[in-house]
Amino acid sequence: MPDTVIATFQVRQLTILDPSGDVDLALLPKLSDDRLWEMYRFMVLTRVFDERAVSLQREGRMGTYPPVKGQEATQVGSAFALTKEDWIFPSFREMGVHLTLGFPIPQLLQYWTGDERAQRIPEQFKIFPFCVAVGSQLPQAVGAALAVRYRREPAAVAVFFGDGATSKGDFHEAMNMAGVYRLPIVFICQNNQWAISVPVKGQTASATLAQKAVGYGFEGIQVDGNDVLAVYAAVSGALEKARRGEGPAMVECLTYRMADHTTADDAGRYRSPEEVEYWRSRDPLLRMERYLESRGRWTPEAAGEVRGWATAAIDQAVREMEEIPPPEPAELFEGALAELTPRQKRQRKER
Repeated sequence: MPDTVIATFQVRQLTILDPSGDVDLALLPKLSDDRLWEMYRFMVLTRVFDERAVSLQREGRMGTYPPVKGQEATQVGSAFALTKEDWIFPSFREMGVHLTLGFPIPQLLQYWTGDERAQRIPEQFKIFPFCVAVGSQLPQAVGAALAVRYRREPAAVAVFFGDGATSKGDFHEAMNMAGVYRLPIVFICQNNQWAISVPVKGQTASATLAQKAVGYGFEGIQVDGNDVLAVYAAVSGALEKARRGEGPAMVECLTYRMADHTTADDAGRYRSPEEVEYWRSRDPLLRMERYLESRGRWTPEAAGEVRGWATAAIDQAVREMEEIPPPEPAELFEGALAELTPRQKRQRKER
């Protein structure tokens, strides 16, 4: 008998704003000039926050920190697609998402000083705590999506992770369950090309990471992660489908970690200067500036005002963060469990 093809697939790649600042008008999302400018402002705020955080770590005023530089478009574009009803599960490098959603800046800085009290999320945010253990937030996010389904909430779940997480069992278990139950969740992969010192080609033989979604029965799309408009369009579309009950999706954002994996890393030991320079020319902020300039919105003076606003906001946040009193030993037990074990109760009394 002749062979029968029982399944085929394709993965689309979306780019709207190219590195020179030109756009595909047919794909351009309907965003006002003011909304575009807000995107740019939050990308600058994320870059300034990142620069200051690295400086604080080098000065010994903050602990180990994972730089965001180069990934601003992926994070800000995704955050602009979210609503207040959506649930967000970050990994540990989503500071741009937090900043765009209005998360308290002093609290973000507080976490990276090693103060776990900063993991207490203010009630107005549906954001789960940072998750440093790679990939472990993915099954949790799927559980939340199942709860959204049961409670019939008009919401979706967005879970963020890096390319390294796609090599973990947690990722595959989460994707499988999301596909089987057609859950309202969007998997947002920040493919920044490196899982610490392991390149993507050392992790998978797949042509894309997005195609892994196909094996679990739902759509995967790859976008230019340095194109804030493409990220916004892809994530918006996926979230809208999820909220309508049309199931999950995966969005692979091709971006680049322009700095070290963390401030404890030296990326120069495994990356070539030529590679870094290539991606620097594709800087998401530079791309957005060129586009806004073509629309008559960006000027060096306007850019200076935005950076001044961002710098002042971060300066104030640093002052507030450093005025937070250190925790009392007993506070370390708060939030560990819904109810402390007998041993923990004894330990708290001893403190």
